[in-house]
Amino acid sequence: MSGIYIHIPFCKQACNYCNFHFSTSLKQKDELLIALVKEIKSLLSSPGGREMEKNIEKISAEVDKEIINTLYFGGGTPSILGIDDLKIIFDALHKRFVFATDIEITLEANPDDITNLKLQEWKTIGINRLSVGIQSFIEEELKWMNRAHTAADSLICIDKITTAGFTNFSVDLIYGSPLLSDDDWKKNVQTVIEKNIPHISCYALTVEPKTALDKMIALKKKAPVDAEKQARQFLLLMDWMSEAGYEHYEISNFAKPGLRSKHNSSYWSGASYYGFGPSAHSYFPQGDSPKRRWNIANNALYIQSLQKNIIPFEEEILTATQQLNEYIMTALRTIEGIDTKYISTKYGKIASCQIQDASSKYKETGKLKIENEKIILTKEGKLFADGIAADLFFTSIP
Repeated sequence: MSGIYIHIPFCKQACNYCNFHFSTSLKQKDELLIALVKEIKSLLSSPGGREMEKNIEKISAEVDKEIINTLYFGGGTPSILGIDDLKIIFDALHKRFVFATDIEITLEANPDDITNLKLQEWKTIGINRLSVGIQSFIEEELKWMNRAHTAADSLICIDKITTAGFTNFSVDLIYGSPLLSDDDWKKNVQTVIEKNIPHISCYALTVEPKTALDKMIALKKKAPVDAEKQARQFLLLMDWMSEAGYEHYEISNFAKPGLRSKHNSSYWSGASYYGFGPSAHSYFPQGDSPKRRWNIANNALYIQSLQKNIIPFEEEILTATQQLNEYIMTALRTIEGIDTKYISTKYGKIASCQIQDASSKYKETGKLKIENEKIILTKEGKLFADGIAADLFFTSIP
């Protein structure tokens, strides 16, 4: 079974740190929805693919419907769409795919979009998980980030979500910004714990090239990021969440028992997924030619291409070495770690021995541990996850 990611590229306003593909204009919304539906129904978006035909409805009827066990609406801000917009997308998906009986359907939402009416509408069409972009409960921080909601909105929306009967939802928090003191960071995390929120995703503020934040720091209009403070706040976070009974199952993600994100977990485990919409990625690891695809990150060109029966994507055929390195990168970030037995079975015993040898120096310095033939990051090692993974990469499989 596969997953589906739908990219909704619209936002009310631009957060100064964001480098995702989005537009603050809704002028092309209706045209984009038409294009999105056309892409979903086409066969060209399948792993094998073929030239798109004009009679999309006929094509869809001929396809053996694949079972989907996770569906994720990301962006952008999917919660900006009305219920009729979402129904159009769901209708197209149901014509092309079969939803598993226990499917997880997640919608990313901003606090200022969440109303009692919308919550009931979302539940009615099958959305059973929300991912809420709170980022902070501190008013000054939200203004600094140029978020559209207030600290009061953040608190109110959580109460609305729980009252509406959502038992599975997540909130995002950002740490390490110049304004965020350790005391305020503790207040943010304690609010999540006290509200008994099932899942939390926490990200260090990253200054991405060509973002508004990058430009403002270069012009000395905003203070630069302090890497030492970010590391300290991440260590504090791990302690607080552990004490509160959350499972730190991936570098940036913490969950109450049994409430991990199924969709994101499928990414980290190397499962296949379809990506629909501008800038969306797809991954098809099966067969002799495993591949990754990504759609053009331009709304107008995406719309124009699909009007001509063309899906504007680029594609990369992945080598065995690339697949192994991707496994190392994603698996190391998880609580399960790198499975050397899996590497031995799929890539050979020499490769398994090689990665264990390369890991030994990190084990000696306390950044890694090896349990039941799994290579797992320690608490300190999680501060260096990307660097350690890169050092363990293979240039070729022996």
